[in-house]
Amino acid sequence: MNRIDLRGGARDPRHLLPRAQLDVSVAVERIRPIVEAVREHGYPAVREASERFDGVAPEVLRVPPEAIAAAEGTLDGEVRAALLESIARARRVHADQRRVDHTTQVVPGGTVTERWIPVDRVGLYVPGGLAMYPSTVVMNVVPAQAAGVRSLVVASPPQQDNGGLPDPRVLAACALLGVDEVYAVGGAQAVAMLAYGCAVDAAGSAHCDPVDMITGPGNIWVTAAKRLLRGVVGIDAEAGPTEIAILADDTADPVHVAADLISQAEHDPLAASVLVTPSVALADAVDRELARLVPATKHAERVGTALRGEQSGVVLVDDLTAGLGVVDAYAAEHLEIQTVDARQWAMRVRNAGAVFVGAYSPVSLGDYCAGSNHVLPTGGCARHSSGLSVQSFLRGVHVVEYTEEALREVAGHVVTLANVEDLPAHGQAVTARFSDATVRTGSEPASSPTGGTT
Repeated sequence: MNRIDLRGGARDPRHLLPRAQLDVSVAVERIRPIVEAVREHGYPAVREASERFDGVAPEVLRVPPEAIAAAEGTLDGEVRAALLESIARARRVHADQRRVDHTTQVVPGGTVTERWIPVDRVGLYVPGGLAMYPSTVVMNVVPAQAAGVRSLVVASPPQQDNGGLPDPRVLAACALLGVDEVYAVGGAQAVAMLAYGCAVDAAGSAHCDPVDMITGPGNIWVTAAKRLLRGVVGIDAEAGPTEIAILADDTADPVHVAADLISQAEHDPLAASVLVTPSVALADAVDRELARLVPATKHAERVGTALRGEQSGVVLVDDLTAGLGVVDAYAAEHLEIQTVDARQWAMRVRNAGAVFVGAYSPVSLGDYCAGSNHVLPTGGCARHSSGLSVQSFLRGVHVVEYTEEALREVAGHVVTLANVEDLPAHGQAVTARFSDATVRTGSEPASSPTGGTT
């Protein structure tokens, strides 16, 4: 892998670190005609795009419920057991994320209640390109169900070798989770169908109703469609190529480090694998292990391309404190800490989608069975965004309830602020409620919630 030497200087590393170059704005213009065609024409446009990009033109876009049930029935026993364990652990973690309503008494007779209301209908996108992702079904559906989303719909690309249906393992995961509204549609056309809704057969006898929010990862065309339709629907994030950063010192096992770098590189030729270390000896040992392990892995060509790419590399730093600054600047989707006192360093991390602590918490565990969510921010977005969670599907709504006396008490302040902003009708909307037009002036002290003055 490429090496970047940041030793001996206090430079801002953000623009020196390896990162995949992905111009979503160009992709937006490429997929705009597809999205507009789906909005204007519905089913024919979706079917035409599916035939053009997936080589499949399903007569009916919705997957029959019996096909979903049949997929569960043919699921390999070990795969079924693994999916059930993944679901159970994810449900355990996400159940503890549900927020509760809270009422604050601002003054006697005046309260503000914050209600947490789930999004009504959500479209969950499950990719189907270089790999199939039944685990992504789990990671999208479980938090949405825990949040109380009323209506869940899954879209996943049709597969030529499965009769035009999505991958059977994806369908089986839907069955295990109780999701029965599934569409064999992928790419930008799937995002547009979910956002605008459309008929799902030529006769128009069945429809996919529009959703309120779309979540789930996808390729650049899916990401571009989500960007284009942000505002028509809510989205979770614009997912880019997957990333792993590893902060490691000379106590780390180079075999573990190399295996973990490879594990993310096999996703995509644009996947980023970054090692941050103060140890040249570890960096050299990891290079030797990569030379040994990469040719033996199933997707060696893909992995090699990713590891040699400009988005991957070894970053040399003076010490772990400097390394912590580098990984915070990088804000990786997945960050592993393989150091002495790993938990201590992990708890100092500020920017990461998820942090994996120590030699026995690899990213692969989080991908499937840690209980955490693997839909995480990429491209440095972990500096300001979180991964998918129950919170992603909840909206905080303030409910304001004041009595006549509580409003009268604060009316003067409302009038004052309304006049300062040259919006006198705002103040009049308050004073109109009092026939004697007597309100407290903005200069008088307000009562405290206990009845005294402050």
